[in-house]
Amino acid sequence: MSEGKARIVVKRVKGGGGGHHGGAWKIAFADFMTAMMAFFLVMWLLSSASPKQRAGIAEHFRMPLKVALTGGDKSSTSASVIPGGGMDPSTTNDGEVRLAQADTENSEDTADNDRLESMKKRLDDLIESSPVFKQFRSQILIDITTEGLRLQIVDNENRPMFDLASARLLPHVRLILREIGPALNELPNKLTLSGHTDAIVYTNGDRAYGNWELSADRANASRRELVMGGMVENKVLRVVGLADSQHMDKAEPRNPINRRISIVVLNHRTQQQIERENSGNGNGTTRAGRPQRAAPPTDNVKVTAYKGPALATN
Repeated sequence: MSEGKARIVVKRVKGGGGGHHGGAWKIAFADFMTAMMAFFLVMWLLSSASPKQRAGIAEHFRMPLKVALTGGDKSSTSASVIPGGGMDPSTTNDGEVRLAQADTENSEDTADNDRLESMKKRLDDLIESSPVFKQFRSQILIDITTEGLRLQIVDNENRPMFDLASARLLPHVRLILREIGPALNELPNKLTLSGHTDAIVYTNGDRAYGNWELSADRANASRRELVMGGMVENKVLRVVGLADSQHMDKAEPRNPINRRISIVVLNHRTQQQIERENSGNGNGTTRAGRPQRAAPPTDNVKVTAYKGPALATN
């Protein structure tokens, strides 16, 4: 090699491991441990939270960012496909509103039931103490149903309520109804009347007039007697004829006890339902030939044995 040329030396330095090949893995491992700590912390909080708190946490994660920042409908209550905007969800709680409404309705129902129970006791005392009612005690039945306080005047084999196959009340039934009328004014609750017949087919040659029409006419005749006795006329919400569709003695459809007039002093809930129905058709009284069917009552009455054909049919 000539002395005029300089020698070029290339020195290559290999990268050092820096102690186990560098420190990048430490950052990844630290991130992993932080995530695991957060995960176990969330799991511990959920295990110790109440169901209501868990529901709130779930709602928080379902809530869109826009709602969380600016307010709006919660995702569970919004009708929109993309909820957002509107009032702050923290200011409304539909569940609490519904709970408050249910508590109010329950308190109203309790007060209403107390009034009906008090009226039942009042009528029981009136029947037991009045000489007028004592002789007819077996024909007057009083109980509490899901619709309200029910008072039934039933037929008797030896003491019918109406003339044979007629809607004309006999004197003793008129007396009973006129005595009961003023007592019904003591409550603000309104009432319904229904007429019932036995299973004997009514016929007088007129095919357009049968047990349905007869039972409706008998119920309306009873309404008139209550009003004559002093009951306020607008207390009646509905008058219906049910013919022989609801037997008290189901084992013997011809038993005279199936012929009866039923007066129901309505509880608040049933009264509202009937008022809504009446507002749709404008009239709660059923005309002859078009009787309105009612829900079958729950009869808890001991039925007397049927011993033979009744003196008066239907």
